[in-house]
Amino acid sequence: MPLNHPELTAQALSILRSPATFQWYFIPLFAFVVYVYFTEIEKRNWKAVASGLALYSVHWLYEICNALIQHFSGHALWTVPGGTSFLLLVGVGVELSLMFAVSGVIFSKLLPADPKAKILGINNRVLIAIGNAAFFSLFEIFLATTPAFHWVYPWWGALPVFVTVYIPFFLASNFAYDWKPRVQRIVIVSLVALDIVAMVVFAGILHWI
Repeated sequence: MPLNHPELTAQALSILRSPATFQWYFIPLFAFVVYVYFTEIEKRNWKAVASGLALYSVHWLYEICNALIQHFSGHALWTVPGGTSFLLLVGVGVELSLMFAVSGVIFSKLLPADPKAKILGINNRVLIAIGNAAFFSLFEIFLATTPAFHWVYPWWGALPVFVTVYIPFFLASNFAYDWKPRVQRIVIVSLVALDIVAMVVFAGILHWI
């Protein structure tokens, strides 16, 4: 099966973690992320913090897997061939990553107080996760039409992204919101540790991603 503009993989790899693409707007974006988390910490809203960190740690796991797919097959499922001030991995620039860093916190504001309440006969945590996933998937259709984001394989698009990427992102975020504090710490610390180890091994030591 032919690929969609496979040359964009090489274009993405050519700017991977290159300081030459740096732009100053990264600084206010990072400050915004810090402000969001510090605001929730000040309020002692640990549920929102857990929701944000759960989504973000899962996001990094997916991006690492996408980069490993690129290493072993020659092409990732999605790439960022340009338009970023710093390409962290083949499929994610720093702007996208910072957006995911706060998405769980922001969208946790939609969650009803009762985790067992149903909307249209469906558990609200599940239905809201599906709704959020649909919104992000539709927005990714637009991104894929720009020079800054690319779906490489013809079979990879909004539907598989919706089912296999964004629904798990928001399910993790929404369920983390209600976990007991001890469970939140164990799961999130484990995910973050897995991400860090994977980056150290696959990026730092083996230079695969």
